[in-house]
Amino acid sequence: MGQIKKPVKWEWKLNRLNATEAEIVFTAHIDRGWHIYSTEVEGIGPIPTGVEVEKSKDFELEGDLVPVTKPHVVFDSAFGLELGLHSGKAVFRQKIKIHTLSSFAIKGAITAQACNNISCIAPEETDFVIQADAFSPVPATDSSTALGEAQQEQDSSTVSVKTENTQPATTIAGSRDNAWMDFWTAFGWGLLALLMPCVFPLIPMTVSFFLKGSENKTRARLIAFVFSASIVVIFFVLGILFSLFFGAGFANALSTHWTLNLFLFVIFLLFAASFFGMFEITLPASWINFFDKQADRGGIAGAFFMAFTTVLVSFSCTVPIIGTVLFSSMHGEFGSAMVKMLGFSLAIALPFGFFAFFPSLLHSLPRSGSWMNTLRVILGFLELALGLKFLSIVDLTYHWHFLNRDVFIAIWIVIFTLMGLYFLGKIRFVHDEPRDHVSVPRLLAAIVTFSFVVYLIPGLFGSPLAALSGYLPPLTTQTFTSFISPQGQVSQPSATSSPVLCDPPKYAGILHIPFDLPGYFDYDQALACARQQRKPLFIDFTGHGCANCRKMEENVWSHPEVMSRLRNNFIIVSLYVDDKTPLPENEWYTSPLDGKVKNTIGKKWTDFVISRYHVNAQPYYVILGPDEKMLVEPMGLDLNPQHFVAFLDTALARYKRKY
Repeated sequence: MGQIKKPVKWEWKLNRLNATEAEIVFTAHIDRGWHIYSTEVEGIGPIPTGVEVEKSKDFELEGDLVPVTKPHVVFDSAFGLELGLHSGKAVFRQKIKIHTLSSFAIKGAITAQACNNISCIAPEETDFVIQADAFSPVPATDSSTALGEAQQEQDSSTVSVKTENTQPATTIAGSRDNAWMDFWTAFGWGLLALLMPCVFPLIPMTVSFFLKGSENKTRARLIAFVFSASIVVIFFVLGILFSLFFGAGFANALSTHWTLNLFLFVIFLLFAASFFGMFEITLPASWINFFDKQADRGGIAGAFFMAFTTVLVSFSCTVPIIGTVLFSSMHGEFGSAMVKMLGFSLAIALPFGFFAFFPSLLHSLPRSGSWMNTLRVILGFLELALGLKFLSIVDLTYHWHFLNRDVFIAIWIVIFTLMGLYFLGKIRFVHDEPRDHVSVPRLLAAIVTFSFVVYLIPGLFGSPLAALSGYLPPLTTQTFTSFISPQGQVSQPSATSSPVLCDPPKYAGILHIPFDLPGYFDYDQALACARQQRKPLFIDFTGHGCANCRKMEENVWSHPEVMSRLRNNFIIVSLYVDDKTPLPENEWYTSPLDGKVKNTIGKKWTDFVISRYHVNAQPYYVILGPDEKMLVEPMGLDLNPQHFVAFLDTALARYKRKY
């Protein structure tokens, strides 16, 4: 079975400021790899952290709960929103106005939704009671923190089992996995930079200089090693400076601000123009001459200054690539730029050191030529395409609606069509040589590019294009509606009409199932229909604030084989564990699991999934027979559609055999 996750533990205390004012300080201790959302979420998105306090004549709340710990702000493409996240330790403050000098009690609950990159937990309410002593000019000893810890510990001990059917967690930004991803991505950019016309010819020239400048090959190799290490140090220092000036604090404040993102969009346009040959980005010649003279000293110091000269000479080719690497760190954690620059600089430095140790291999290097300019132009097209992402962030955040998903895709289609024509020699730039034929490598590159364009075209009409979901605006911004249902979800045309449900679903006016699939939002109603139609019951434990549920829907549910099976072979019920819609009062009940009253849709289904299946993470999929027994082991996040098809087929086959 699954495991009840408790990734957040709370402490609280009361700080008495004076006779009439005080503040409640809440401290969240969040497990590694998890995060909670800050106190404000605009639009439809995840559940923000909040507090509810029982009314009392002795005090009243003053203002809202505010975060003391600054949240890490990211743009979530699944919701199309700028979201504030807290990880590690987070502190919140709620001010109160006191109307008595006597002692009194504060009762309430702090609510937060915890997520990692695999699943989200239904918003959890943690009850608290704070005893405020009678006011005295001498501060009284406060034991509310200990009380909070004790109560939280008691709550955490109710259930202890493990979670199944989930992928290994990929931790949030700044984690070890993301750091390696940043490193290897930047390393790849560094390899591309090596092929630039102002970098590639430097390899044999520089290595030959080392080997000719010393009769002792061991010393020559030592100097070459110092040269390579110096390149790493220089680029790494650049990453440190970038992190200091544009690190977490700056990026968190401005990462979705229109001025910064428009600036970055313009920068990428300039980089593209430079690659196309419109102009060269160069440094003053006096700088290069100064470091070149220092390199003439020879020895270890000379090797360092030669490395500096190499960096400056290659500046016109490498700065657009460095800009691409570094500016992508604007939306990441502090230190991301340093990791990326380490990967980038190692890719640049390794060939110099390698060929210094094995100089005979220099003869195997290809000669400089027009292929280098071709690579520059290709990178120019890529800069244009990637720069649109910054403009899209502005459009989504400020709801300008001028760069909707179909417009974005249309621009990409034009960019990559022009790129394909360039491979075929139909377009020439200023540094290109005339061609009387198309080489085989350029023809193959054109085929790949035009194939990508063909892949993009259905996106104009609402096709999910799941492979590009991280780069394209969300489907909710789609203008063309050939593939879009009235709810704004992608729908797959079907030759047959959808099966008729047994009766109108409860809560259909406020809840929906993706892709306009027929189904229910109440377990008992769905089970009755499944028994009547003699079909398995497919339970979708989901949530409004579950980003990974959206990933499953866009990448797996949208697959035609999955869609047809869900539509025709199952009765679907989507149970929203975070919905705040109140239940009718006659449906309220006290849970035997935690002794709390369940009075909303979300609380009811959270209690249901925990008490019956011993899990509290989404997405989570269960398939039942008419006797409410599981037909197959439940399934969590798995973005492989074929795995999901097998999950559905196995359950259906067992249903037919057994019932």
